[in-house]
Amino acid sequence: MEGEEFRRASQEMTDFIINYLDNIRDRRVLPKVEPEYLRPLLPDAAPDTPDTWQDVMKDIERVIMPGITHWHSPQFHAYFPTANSYPSILADMLSGAIGCIGFSWIASPACTELEVVMMDWLGKLIGLPPVFLASSDGPGGGVIQGTASEATLVAMLAAKVKILDEMGEKGKERKLENKTHTLVAYFSEEAHSSVERACMLASVTPRKVRVDGQHALRGDALREAVQEDKKRGLVPFMVVSTMGTTGVCGFDNLREIGEVAQETGLWHHVDAAYAGASLVCEEFRYLADGVELADSFDFNPHKWLLINFDCSAMWLRDARYLVNAFSVDPLYLKHEYQGQIPDYRHWQIPLGRRFRSLKMWFVMRLFGREGLQAHIREQVSLAHQFEELVKSDRRFKVTHPVTLGLVCFRLNADNEVNEELLKKINAAGVIHMVPAKHQDMFYLRFAVCSRLTEERDVVLAWREVAKQADTVMK
Repeated sequence: MEGEEFRRASQEMTDFIINYLDNIRDRRVLPKVEPEYLRPLLPDAAPDTPDTWQDVMKDIERVIMPGITHWHSPQFHAYFPTANSYPSILADMLSGAIGCIGFSWIASPACTELEVVMMDWLGKLIGLPPVFLASSDGPGGGVIQGTASEATLVAMLAAKVKILDEMGEKGKERKLENKTHTLVAYFSEEAHSSVERACMLASVTPRKVRVDGQHALRGDALREAVQEDKKRGLVPFMVVSTMGTTGVCGFDNLREIGEVAQETGLWHHVDAAYAGASLVCEEFRYLADGVELADSFDFNPHKWLLINFDCSAMWLRDARYLVNAFSVDPLYLKHEYQGQIPDYRHWQIPLGRRFRSLKMWFVMRLFGREGLQAHIREQVSLAHQFEELVKSDRRFKVTHPVTLGLVCFRLNADNEVNEELLKKINAAGVIHMVPAKHQDMFYLRFAVCSRLTEERDVVLAWREVAKQADTVMK
C-alpha cells in the first residue's frame, strides 16, 4: 500500500469509524459468540499473495464485529469507562505514523519533552500539589505508564529499592529473596487485585487491612497492622491507598494514611485509576484530601478523560528513587544530554514507549478544561438519575453511596435471585453489567461508561432491569 492508496483507505476507514460510533446503539452490546468462533472464518495460513484492501474491509464486519463487546455503546455499563474521542484517535494515527520508540530524549526529543509538559498540564488540571510537577524544579515529575496496574508495580519496585538501600542492602545483595520476603506492602480489602499481583511480581508480602463502614482504609487500622508486623520481625515498607475502588467506588482516607506512612517510613502510593479524572472538577477535589502527603499518585486518563487506551498518568514526589530502581545504561543508549531532561526508559518497566503524550495534547487542547469538566459532570448526573430510578422501585435498594459515575444496587431478595437477575439482563443483550460482592452480599454495578450516554440510555437501561426483575420476582 502506497501513499495514494493509503489516502483512499484511510478515508474509507474514517467513514467506517464514524458510522460505527454514530450507530453503535444499533449493535447488540454483548456478542453472541462462543470460544473459537473466529478460527473457522479465516484460512489456515496467511495468504501467499496480497489481499486487496476491499477484501480486508469486508472482513471487518464478517470476522471482527461479531466478536466485539462494544465498550463505547451507551448500553455498556460494566467495569469502569474506557475513554474514546476523535481527537485522541487522530493522535494515535499520528503516533503510529511517526513510529518513534521514545526510550530516551535523543531517540525523539519531542516525544520526551511533550510528555514532560503534558504531565505538568494534566497535574495542574487536576489540582496536584506543585511538588509532583517537573516545573517545580524539584526532584518530582510525571510519566505516562500503560495502566494503573503497571504504575502500582513500578512504585512498589521503587519503594522496595529505597527501603533495602536504607537497610544497607546495596548492589546485588539487595535482590536476595530471603531478604525481600520480609518486606510487607499494605492495602485495603477493597483494593484492586492488581495490587496483590504487584506484590507477587515484586516478591514482597501482601497484607490486606480491614476497612471501616464506608469501605475506607483508615489510619488507625493501618497503624495497628504495621505495629503487629514490626513485632513479628517483618519490615513494613509501602501502603497503597485507593481513590474509587472497583467494587463500590469507595475512597480510602488519604490524609490519615499519609500521616501514618510518614510516621512509620512507608512509601505511600495513591491508586486513583478511575476517580482521579473527577479532580478536573473542583467540587470533587475533597476526595483527594491529603494527597500532598503521598509519594506517588496515578490515575487513568484512558478511563474517564476522553484519552484512548493506553494512557496512565503517574507522578512522583521524588523520581530519583524510580530512576535508581530501573537505571541500566549501556553505551548504545547514552547521549550527550543525559541528566538534563528525563530519559523515560528509567521510569518504566519496558525500554520502548509510544508517543502517548500526543493524545493528551490533542484532547486537552480540543476539549479544554471546561469541556473535560462538562463531560465528568454530565456522567455523574446520569448516574444520579439512575440512582433515583432504582429508589423509585420498592423492590430494589441502592447498596452504597453514589459519589461519581457508579451505582451499586440489588433486589430486596437473596443472592441467588440477584444472580439470576444479572444473568437474564446480560443474556437479553440490551445492556451489559457486571456484579460485585461485599461481605457475602451480591449486588449489581451500573457504571456510566460511554461518552455517548444520554438520559434516554439511562431510562432504557432501567426499563430493561425492571423488565427482567419482573421475570425473577414472580
